[in-house]
Amino acid sequence: MSWLQTKPLRAGLQTAVALIYPPRCLGCGTQVESDFGLCGACWRETPFIGGTVCDGCGLPLDGAEDGHRIECDACMDQPRPWRQGRAALLYADRARRLVLALKHGDRSDIARPAGRWLARAARPMLQAETVIAPVPLHWSRLLRRRYNQAALLAQSLAAQTGAACCPDLLIRPHRTPMLDHATAEQRKTILREAISVHPRRQHRMIGRPVLLVDDVMTSGATLTACAEACHAAGAASVDVVVLARVAKDD
Repeated sequence: MSWLQTKPLRAGLQTAVALIYPPRCLGCGTQVESDFGLCGACWRETPFIGGTVCDGCGLPLDGAEDGHRIECDACMDQPRPWRQGRAALLYADRARRLVLALKHGDRSDIARPAGRWLARAARPMLQAETVIAPVPLHWSRLLRRRYNQAALLAQSLAAQTGAACCPDLLIRPHRTPMLDHATAEQRKTILREAISVHPRRQHRMIGRPVLLVDDVMTSGATLTACAEACHAAGAASVDVVVLARVAKDD
């Protein structure tokens, strides 16, 4: 048996590491009690979503749940090609900074706590045999960024829930321009046929529920393209969960 497998020695090592590298807040860097956490101030500045939400996209809604499906105006105007959608955070304040740090700031450490937040939002949607899949990046963008933040989130969510994860279930064979400032209709046009199921992974989703994971939902165009590809390839159902939901489409 390795000495690292004995509890006293492992605990001692963890204590020594904590003394040398004390845990820091993910948001501001101040010292906190445990790794991968937020200090009190950053926690209060992070808009976690709870209460009544839209069943289509997870946007917070006024009023109380009544046992019936509730949707926001956007989801009623443009029905989603997935069963249910949820979001852990609103894309604002500290949450926006955390998402941008994960996406563009090489802060892959944020994915671990984000997996816990995603799990809380996604648990009601998880079914037996659910396969978790991230929104894909084109290889050229992946090469430049060095990682797919959606894949990190999907793997962290899978670790939290025990569900299967297939990081390359979906692929983006055609490079698309950045969508940050595109309208909803422009996003839909750009993404049409831009995402497909990996031909060597399709067997993993046929007849099974798929849970799509992404960092941010704005108009939902990217997730729509992913969901349509999954349905066409034989998925039993599709749900989506994102780390953050933009409160109002651009």
